[in-house]
Amino acid sequence: MKKRSLESTIHTGVDRDSDYTAYLQLDVLLNAQIPLSDPPHHDEMLFIVQHQVTELWIKLIIHEVEAAMRCIRTNDTPPAVKHLARVKHIQNQIYNQWMVLDTLTPSEYAQFRHVFGKASGFQSPQYRLLEFLLGNKSRSYLSVYEKQTDWLKRLQAALTAPALFDEFLRYLARNGYAIPPKVLDRDFSRMREEDDGVVSVLKDIYERPREHWANYEMCEALMDVGNNFQFWRYHHMKTVERIIGHKRGTGGSSGVSFLKKALESDFFPELITVRTKIGAVPD
Repeated sequence: MKKRSLESTIHTGVDRDSDYTAYLQLDVLLNAQIPLSDPPHHDEMLFIVQHQVTELWIKLIIHEVEAAMRCIRTNDTPPAVKHLARVKHIQNQIYNQWMVLDTLTPSEYAQFRHVFGKASGFQSPQYRLLEFLLGNKSRSYLSVYEKQTDWLKRLQAALTAPALFDEFLRYLARNGYAIPPKVLDRDFSRMREEDDGVVSVLKDIYERPREHWANYEMCEALMDVGNNFQFWRYHHMKTVERIIGHKRGTGGSSGVSFLKKALESDFFPELITVRTKIGAVPD
């Protein structure tokens, strides 16, 4: 192997408060993996890192989705599409992580599953916030966070505010599209019902893309995010099934059955329905 010398211009006497470790808070980050099994089970480290990394990616997704929503509110859709394109790639990273956790066998997991008691990914406030931002809302979820005051306030705000697709529909209405008033003036804390009027508007956008190119791109960016979320949900469900079968979840859920139900919920149903309508021959 050819020897590579240290270049003379490389900074070696960097102050400890301004170097790479300090900037990334590595002392905090790399000491946050604390196995509870005694003695520490080898595979508990995998389980902890997997979930911590996922939380970091979710934090970035929230950052990008909220930025996209701010752009849409000001009718600046090209940057919004860019933010959502980034979300799609982040989702790919989270999805591919399941393949690492898939290496955990049922017998290995059974040896340390008991140590985290009633803790469950279902309780993740970031995950719940992301679902709220994407439109999957229910006030009943808030009871999980009653003892986390700061998160509860943030979740309450997201619950009652327009979600990502709501913002897109409001943008379309501001720009002359015939979005039904009942879609725009409603209780945002409730999940949105699919609307035929919205499907009609989307159908016009899809059938005449060159005339509505920016909105056509936005529709496809939203579809990417929605589809990738479903892919992630599905692989999550299959990974859980692979590792614990049909046992109950640690958080008290029915486990695999509970996760399967989530696959029935699409964030942007009109974007799926419109695909049935495009090019369909009238009866």
